[in-house]
Amino acid sequence: MQPFFEIEKKTESKARAGVISTSHGQIQTPIFMPVGTVASVKTVHQHELKEDIKAEIILGNTYHLYLRPGMEVMQNAGGLHQFMKWDLPILTDSGGYQVFSLSDSRKMTEEGVKFKSHIDGSFHFISPEKSMEIQRQIGADIFMAFDECTPYPCEYNQAKTSMELTHRWLKRCISWCGENPELYGHKQHLFPIVQGSVYSDLRKISAEVISEADAIGNAIGGLSVGEPEEEMYRITDIVTDILPVAKPRYLMGVGTPWNILESIGLGIDMMDCVMPTRNARNAMLFTWNGVMNMKNEKWKNDFSDLDEFGTSFVDREYSKAYVRHLFIAKEYLAKQIASIHNLAFYLDLVKTARQHIVAGDFYEWKDSVTPALRQRL
Repeated sequence: MQPFFEIEKKTESKARAGVISTSHGQIQTPIFMPVGTVASVKTVHQHELKEDIKAEIILGNTYHLYLRPGMEVMQNAGGLHQFMKWDLPILTDSGGYQVFSLSDSRKMTEEGVKFKSHIDGSFHFISPEKSMEIQRQIGADIFMAFDECTPYPCEYNQAKTSMELTHRWLKRCISWCGENPELYGHKQHLFPIVQGSVYSDLRKISAEVISEADAIGNAIGGLSVGEPEEEMYRITDIVTDILPVAKPRYLMGVGTPWNILESIGLGIDMMDCVMPTRNARNAMLFTWNGVMNMKNEKWKNDFSDLDEFGTSFVDREYSKAYVRHLFIAKEYLAKQIASIHNLAFYLDLVKTARQHIVAGDFYEWKDSVTPALRQRL
């Protein structure tokens, strides 16, 4: 039987290249996961995700899918894979981040969270058990334990109380999963989440608790929520010192290309972020030479390829001048072209990082390319 996670190459420090095996295929790590919040990666067709962008796994959002289209539709469709016609792996978050971001319209207790829908104002209740049930019905290959994500900044006592609640909820998540069969005939894997804000002692405690959990992989939450980059790296380094080496590590909600490379260097295997598509819709393109603002006047008469080093068909098919024109004219095609480019770049970024891990020169390469990635063009 194929193990869930195998490390194929380790470096002299923490970076590693591995393979995650799921019922819907293998994932080469380190990997970036495009975010498909409501069963769609914004502006991008599934065939483009698979054939041109080369995505190996995408992320769905429990909170949004629960509210719309709802679990009746999801089950009648046979799960999210069938509903959106995506036959590769899917990961879902627990809905915790979205619920807890509704600070003005929710009430939290030990049992769970009552909240008001942002769609129609209706009230709903999600407990750890309910989150597990929803994610089972969605049919994700990998799903997250229900947790509380604290904001930044956050007082120490609030972070400690929240972390302890997350740990108690984890026990209930594991218990529910053990008592309820999987759906749709494929294996579903639960990841617990490390919390503790930016407090080193809390993160160590949480990482130790999560390391002991009956789970096949682990996630790190509560980062990339407004804290300085250096704090994110510091906490990630602390946590990956403790989390089991033999299990994949997922850093939630990260981030820029340079964030991704630094995180890989700290032992992270999986990452996701809305940034590639959100920034694309605002005319910001990530490239190996820096970040391009496609509304800039400098591109008006630049008829060269959109990105000479790009790997997607849009990079060769369209010029900088044309894409700038589309954005200035407010044509929807501009957002689609930019989204395909950014996602393909992110997948190329982690693929190239993997190659350098295997070659044994990852850290030297990372340090050499990062200054260019951060440039504003």
